[in-house]
Amino acid sequence: MRILLDNFSKSFGSTKVIENMQLEVGSGEMLALLGPSGCGKSTTLFAVCGIHRPTGGRILFGDRDVTDLPSQARNVGVVFQSYALYPHMTVAENIGFPLKVKGVAAAEIRKEVDRIAALVQIGKLMDRKPAQLSGGQQQRVALARALIRKPDVLLLDEPLANLDAKLRLEMRSEIRRLQRETGITAILVTHDQVEAMSMCDRIAIMKEGEIVQIATPAAMYNDPKTAFVAGFLGNPPITFLRGVLDKGAFTIPESEIRVPLPGNVGATEGAKLMLGVRPEHFTPAGDVTVSGKVTFAETQGRENLYDVALAGGPLLRSIQPVRNDIHVGDDVRWAIDSRGVLVFDENGRRL
Repeated sequence: MRILLDNFSKSFGSTKVIENMQLEVGSGEMLALLGPSGCGKSTTLFAVCGIHRPTGGRILFGDRDVTDLPSQARNVGVVFQSYALYPHMTVAENIGFPLKVKGVAAAEIRKEVDRIAALVQIGKLMDRKPAQLSGGQQQRVALARALIRKPDVLLLDEPLANLDAKLRLEMRSEIRRLQRETGITAILVTHDQVEAMSMCDRIAIMKEGEIVQIATPAAMYNDPKTAFVAGFLGNPPITFLRGVLDKGAFTIPESEIRVPLPGNVGATEGAKLMLGVRPEHFTPAGDVTVSGKVTFAETQGRENLYDVALAGGPLLRSIQPVRNDIHVGDDVRWAIDSRGVLVFDENGRRL
């Protein structure tokens, strides 16, 4: 089921939250709305599911205009951060409740509950109450309840926020498996870029009520259009250096940093620039050598993370395979890989 938000706007009183948004989610696609708190992600999701009524524009499911339809008439499945399971009901009763409300016969409800429980792999939990379940099990029950009605659209609002790190990893792959197996169109709201990149076909990054870029995870990471987008993707995050264009190179005055730039960078001599350097592009093996002092070192299993204060003040971050010869306080002479840097103007627009 294709979803289209056509010039969608939403205000609360005199406060404009979203204005003239244009967004299309393809049939069978899983799209992430990613951005900081307060950017309008959940407002958009609540408008799609019918909780919020738009103040302008249209919302279409396929060719059907659902703008003015209440939630129950839209055939959407929703999973919230809190799961919202009924504590006095068993797992089976929670899952089957949407069908019971519709007046479906008890035998048919049991058949559908068994089918969806097998799909989400909770068949052995049917007689338990929510209080007897782990966070991951509760999440699966919430997913089963959302899917049992065979919705046209699945909406997920920060569904993994309450899980620990191990369960988040497990449920990321589980939700993606279910979405692919059912072929349902899905929208995920999250502020976690790892969730967005690992679970979704495309990402829409939002800022202050606007979509600033939509792309696949790989395209978004490798070709961000603004410094804001570049800074929102990547773990550890990108670091930015401020300097000027001097004879075809990014230069920080009164420092040794001089990074050659392609001839079509699109800036005039002396223009102020921002240079984005991801941690994987600052290692001992790059082509632009710089000196600095290690100010932070952290082991992350198979890799080490280092913060290096460069001569002249700027800080760069480096991630490398585990090594035991570098410590806080050490002087190092590492290098920036000029092929991997991202160049922005002083306002953060990609050049």
